[in-house]
Amino acid sequence: MALSAGQFRIGPSSGRMLVRTRRQGVASKVGHDLLLEVDDWSAQVVLTTDTPAGASLTARAELGSLHVREGTGGVKPLTDKDRGEIESNARQILDVDRNPMATFESTQVTPTDGGGTISGTLALRNGSAPVEFQVSDLGADRYRAVGTLLQSAYGIKPYSAFLGALKLRDEVEVEIEVDLSTAERM
Repeated sequence: MALSAGQFRIGPSSGRMLVRTRRQGVASKVGHDLLLEVDDWSAQVVLTTDTPAGASLTARAELGSLHVREGTGGVKPLTDKDRGEIESNARQILDVDRNPMATFESTQVTPTDGGGTISGTLALRNGSAPVEFQVSDLGADRYRAVGTLLQSAYGIKPYSAFLGALKLRDEVEVEIEVDLSTAERM
């Protein structure tokens, strides 16, 4: 990591937080694989030394700020009405009224050539579970972290329709891409 020791705040001004869902079931051709974006999120990175192994990360994501950015597959393109219904369903499934925030706290950062792994605990809805993000160094202080979570680990029943013939897979991919050169130094 090219940055010196210190604390940094990152969020939408220095990166993106994306969520990818995939469909399954006998009617999966009707639905869409979705790319959603969390518009309100922040993370704090603490570098205690000049090496990533001493780093820690805490993050929060406002679940009510989840918006559909794209839908692929399906028999027809997504309409604005479809997007609104999907966002409404997501808020209901995530129980955003009672659990508006998801939080992550790292427990270990393991650097490797070209990236590393950030392990920690994600608290979402009514549960918390360990999650691991694979980090790729994209060059020039740019990084991508990708992790897979199981909705069921957080007490979430994946969305289904048509009597279960169309449903979301339990696995959801979370991707965060940041440019640390634009991060706020604290």
